[in-house]
Amino acid sequence: MTMRLADIAAHAGVSEATVSRVLNGKPGVATSTRQAVLTALDVLGYERPPRLRQQRAGLIGLIVPELSNPIFPAFAQIIENTLAQAGYAAVLCTMTAGGIREDDYTELLLERGVAGIILVNGEHADSQSDPARYIRLTDRGLPIVLINGFRPDIPAPFISNDDTASLEMAVAHLAALGHQRIGLAVGQERFVPSIRKTEGFRRGMKEHLNATDVDDLIVNTLFTVEGGQAAAQQLLDSGATAICCGSDIIAIGAIRGVRQRGLRVPEDVSVVGFDDSPMTAYLDPPLTTVRQPVREMSLAAVENLLEELGGAKVPRTELLYRPELVVRRSTAPRKA
Repeated sequence: MTMRLADIAAHAGVSEATVSRVLNGKPGVATSTRQAVLTALDVLGYERPPRLRQQRAGLIGLIVPELSNPIFPAFAQIIENTLAQAGYAAVLCTMTAGGIREDDYTELLLERGVAGIILVNGEHADSQSDPARYIRLTDRGLPIVLINGFRPDIPAPFISNDDTASLEMAVAHLAALGHQRIGLAVGQERFVPSIRKTEGFRRGMKEHLNATDVDDLIVNTLFTVEGGQAAAQQLLDSGATAICCGSDIIAIGAIRGVRQRGLRVPEDVSVVGFDDSPMTAYLDPPLTTVRQPVREMSLAAVENLLEELGGAKVPRTELLYRPELVVRRSTAPRKA
């Protein structure tokens, strides 16, 4: 069947010049427009050019830290579905303690001939990790997109939640409820998200409570229920009546730690999480948390990767997404 640009353009709602750019792999075409043209080809029964047929069958590596924390399956689901709509299959790789390392997964993906890789909270989020592992990938022309944990020494597009603003929001909320001894239970110091959340906590405490000496109200712990439980015990010993947490998982542990003291949430101690994982609305009590815009960040990551695969040069900078405070029933005014 002879391909008619006019038919494809009419079906896709674009100009014939745009159709030509897509078919010839030219840059400067939005991902949604490119996909509309490819869909028009399929619907009208035209055979895709060989380059586009190869793209349709392409594989994309998707590396996430773990699946036990609900926020990471949420990222994976949206990214995988969005890639599938663009004709790509995601190869999901998950990190577990004592399991395969990220570098090993990367080598495995390269052996499978992936067209690109998206990494969520990977080794790049560790401020002490070697950026050379990512520079090797970009030097060989492999498109990569990194989610959270911005590092200026890694030449790749970053998609991040504004962690600093997240903790400023949490502190502002608790201060408005009358809390003055507000604690922070956050992950290990070397991780970029923890560094930024700690900075946001300090800013919030200074701005809303004029408190600058808050070192005894900051506890670095593991991103686990047990880590949150231990951190809560320490913060309660420091006189905290409210606790901001670096993740919803830590917050669940913090609530457990509060109850171990015979105290109630939120009547005695308020707790704020971070992520707005799918289960947070169903906890007892439903968790007040800072929502990480997972959907928007996931779509942006795929958009950046597809732009690179289409020949466009995406800026090697950080796209910073604004979080949202979701108030539920784990926070309440401070008892007089």
